Amino acid sequence: MAETLSTFSLKPGDAAPEFELPAADGALQSLTGARGEKGTLVFFACNHCPYVVMLADAIASIANDLADKGIATVAISSNDVENYPQDSPELMASFAKEHGWEFPYLYDESQDVAKAYGAACTPDFFLFDSVGNLYYAGQFDDSRPKNGRQPDGADLMAAVADMLAGRSAPERQLPSSGCNIKWKPGNEPAYFG
Repeated sequence: MAETLSTFSLKPGDAAPEFELPAADGALQSLTGARGEKGTLVFFACNHCPYVVMLADAIASIANDLADKGIATVAISSNDVENYPQDSPELMASFAKEHGWEFPYLYDESQDVAKAYGAACTPDFFLFDSVGNLYYAGQFDDSRPKNGRQPDGADLMAAVADMLAGRSAPERQLPSSGCNIKWKPGNEPAYFG
């Protein structure tokens, strides 16, 4: 389990890259269709990464809180399922159900969406404002699988509070960390490795 950090390729103020991706049941979901009135949280995840597993229940709780604030949540898995079958779309649906994810969990088979966002790890979080511009890209909180801290989403929720209050994006954003996205052989982006 090598720890990988966010790339920060997208900068505050950058427009959210559009996508249209299938959920496990094959239904297509676009970013435009998923956007919340006051903002949208897009994060990259997978089923097997210990960093995601550790945060999964807390993410469900926070996504419900965000929905009450008018902020939608979308999760995307971009992992190579041929080499990591535990991340297959069929298992994504059961993972989401097990952890109470009531938001779309989409599959980026081509890995093009992960590249467009500069996503590097699972989880990797991107908070967009009401017009679809990046406000925050960074860690959920400072919990990690081996540090004994309980996930509470403190960093993300502080960014949400600032965004909703109309404050400028935080100048210092700590990177997300987790397992690297499992790129298909030969499909690795320039920022990988």
